[in-house]
Amino acid sequence: MDRAGTGRLGEAEAAAFLEKNGYKVLERNFRCRYGEIDLVAKDGATIVFVEVKTRGSERFGSPTESVDARKQKKILLTSQYYIESRRLADPDMRFDVVGVEIRDGRLFFELVKDAFEGAEW
Repeated sequence: MDRAGTGRLGEAEAAAFLEKNGYKVLERNFRCRYGEIDLVAKDGATIVFVEVKTRGSERFGSPTESVDARKQKKILLTSQYYIESRRLADPDMRFDVVGVEIRDGRLFFELVKDAFEGAEW
């Protein structure tokens, strides 16, 4: 499977994983001029912006470690645009990362809640 196919598989499986864990997925692949957010979900009353990283091996580190400061800033800008475009007034929100590893044809998930904070920017 190519990289794009692996990413699509990881995002679809991460959405199912989150829903099994009580999240409600609102949107997939939200795009605007600032960037893209893989999944927008609700966890109770909290809006959660989720970055999904899928890897076929740990050769380049764990999937969750690859969400660096530059990517975090893009997610923050995109999430602010999402909030404004949906006219949501001061919602509770957080940023999660789901790492998906594919090993021997099996999927393994790592959920990092509150992976980073928007106030850092």
